[in-house]
Amino acid sequence: MFVINEPQKLQILFESLEESLPESFKVYGAIFNIKNENPFNLEVLVDTWPDYQIVITRPKKEEMKDDRDHYTNTYHIFTKAPDKLEEVLAWPQVINWEQAFQIQGCQENLGDAIKKISASKSVLVEYTKTELFSLEIPGKPKTSSDGKVDLIELFKMSKMDEATKKEDFLRIFLDASHATIVNEQWDFGKNERSLKYVERCLQNFPGFGVLGPEGHPISWVVMEQSCELRMAYTVPKYRRHGSMWQIYYHITRYLIQKKTPFYFHVAGSKEKLIQLLGQFEFKPFPCGWHQWECTPKKYC
Repeated sequence: MFVINEPQKLQILFESLEESLPESFKVYGAIFNIKNENPFNLEVLVDTWPDYQIVITRPKKEEMKDDRDHYTNTYHIFTKAPDKLEEVLAWPQVINWEQAFQIQGCQENLGDAIKKISASKSVLVEYTKTELFSLEIPGKPKTSSDGKVDLIELFKMSKMDEATKKEDFLRIFLDASHATIVNEQWDFGKNERSLKYVERCLQNFPGFGVLGPEGHPISWVVMEQSCELRMAYTVPKYRRHGSMWQIYYHITRYLIQKKTPFYFHVAGSKEKLIQLLGQFEFKPFPCGWHQWECTPKKYC
């Protein structure tokens, strides 16, 4: 595996990975941000060029200073050759197995290699699988005759309850000052390292929220370094008021205007939410969303 950082090669790789969506979503989104100022200081590795079989994005070495910080120490992986993955991931030059880290991808078969290597290196693995969602054609929704995005049709906003539209909600962009409240409600967070990660996301990527009548955020979602929309939450008192749909309506419009790819995951247990997503033109992809949180036994 070797690093590619030439702008022309990154653009060729980015366009090539679009043909492998949704399985390539994690590396595709990460490379989008690498090409656009690279705020998380990531790098891209491929096994061969130009006929690559494996693509990995990861933070540069100077970013991975904390051996227990799996939020920062995150690898995104896409492969066309799962049988070659075990050999590649075992190389210490590719993944530092002495640290706590996580691997994210949209291919379940990544897990075979990860489990084999982790067992041989005394690393514990916590695996999470959820449902992956995006638009039918990522970043390319239906357009009207004049070429403008028809978001009203896309989200079928007419289905929103009329009473909901009259609620006194104010939409806002989130900033780092909102990191604590986001972190406290994030299922994957609720600790000091996750708080630093949330702060960094809010400093560099869009976060959208809705203020309730009292002037406090009651619903929000945040984009992270691979263009995934995560950390979504609505205060229980305001659920079923349509605030999250307002957020997704406006953040989708914003991201499409910015030509930014986006996608998100939902736990399979949230059946009602999954049904609603279908009504709003979001498509579930059978490949799913997968995360392997790896922790050396010495840190357990």
